[in-house]
Amino acid sequence: MMRTRPLKVALLGCGVVGSEVARIMTTHADDLAARIGAPVELAGVAVRRPSKVREGIDPSLVTTDATALVKRGDIDVVVEVIGGIEPARALITTAFEYGASVVSANKALLAQDGAALHAAAEEHGEDLYYEAAVAGAIPLIRPLRESLAGDKVNRVLGIVNGTTNFILDKMDSTGAGYQEALDEATALGYAEADPTADVEAFDAAAKAAILAGIAFHTRVRLDDVYREGMTEVTASDFASARAMGCTIKLLAICERAADGGSVTARVHPAMIPLTHPLASVRGAYNAVFVESDAAGQLMFYGPGAGGAPTASAVLGDLVAVCRNRLSGATGPGESAYAALPVSPMGDVVTRYHISLDVADKPGVLAQVATVFAEHGVSIDTVRQQGKDGEASLVVVTHRASDASLTGTVEALRKLDTVRGVASIMRVEGE
Repeated sequence: MMRTRPLKVALLGCGVVGSEVARIMTTHADDLAARIGAPVELAGVAVRRPSKVREGIDPSLVTTDATALVKRGDIDVVVEVIGGIEPARALITTAFEYGASVVSANKALLAQDGAALHAAAEEHGEDLYYEAAVAGAIPLIRPLRESLAGDKVNRVLGIVNGTTNFILDKMDSTGAGYQEALDEATALGYAEADPTADVEAFDAAAKAAILAGIAFHTRVRLDDVYREGMTEVTASDFASARAMGCTIKLLAICERAADGGSVTARVHPAMIPLTHPLASVRGAYNAVFVESDAAGQLMFYGPGAGGAPTASAVLGDLVAVCRNRLSGATGPGESAYAALPVSPMGDVVTRYHISLDVADKPGVLAQVATVFAEHGVSIDTVRQQGKDGEASLVVVTHRASDASLTGTVEALRKLDTVRGVASIMRVEGE
């Protein structure tokens, strides 16, 4: 039997995502009520610019006083889509204090202060859901913390930023340079006017922190994630990748150590074999590959950003939180019982592709090979091309630690026959 008194929802932010959330709540009101067991009512919308016309939203619901809205006392669920650290953090904790559960899409805040937010939610007996914080419409958070709760996740490998994937895909498919591809992404609305958060991998690093924390039942903060942007990727890097049967993606990689005693989380460009499912992810799409003991390999794929896709994830959480509220229960909170240490990047073991500019004369290859051997880095393949006294030497290693590779490169730079290190890129997805 459906309850007639509606559940009241406060919406913080009414931009691209927030306006879609409001639209879906209105147009799908009957279906949402049937799925939840009670109607949901948009009780207030907090915005910065109240004079802006917002189609489909009753102007009487609009306010600039977000704090007063969450303090009303009759709000059941607060949907936070304003982003940033403050005032979002204060508004979320205030919502808990005044008896509301929270649905958020705020990856930056969750990556930085997720533990404190979960503690506040638990203290007040409220829910904190955030499916939309990672990979847009793709169901990922809930499968990791619910569907795979009985399994042991060993690795999460994915493309979690649509802007960077569009740029790299365009460079690969058309031969465009980085700036040209970025300009096209901006013109199409995939990249912001200031694309730093995307192209320097801050956005992906926040998502990696959230994924690693859930997958490994360990608190992983943004500061724990190694981050390397993709602005230095060149057309020649793609040519080298193609020669190896690979392409280049900006990957978020979260791994459990082989002995199970630690975890790592990192984001950086990497070569990935064309045979790997992630290699075929094109345009602004996202995909995440999960590897676990019992389930094996799972892949989640779909649009990772945009108003409607992200709103879809927000509404999914809203339905779940409202159902919990009606039943007097709460959903899963933070699971950090494992408390595994997060290893530094220097301990990470992977393959490397190193391109060197060297003198084209006898003995160079032997000198380079000796340096690799002295640092315990095993060489898989070598390719050399030379002309007019200069040469390009491409070395692909077997698996080696980041620390040993760093020492190798420092030693290579000291060789008189090495003119420079043109590029270094990790090779993933074996």
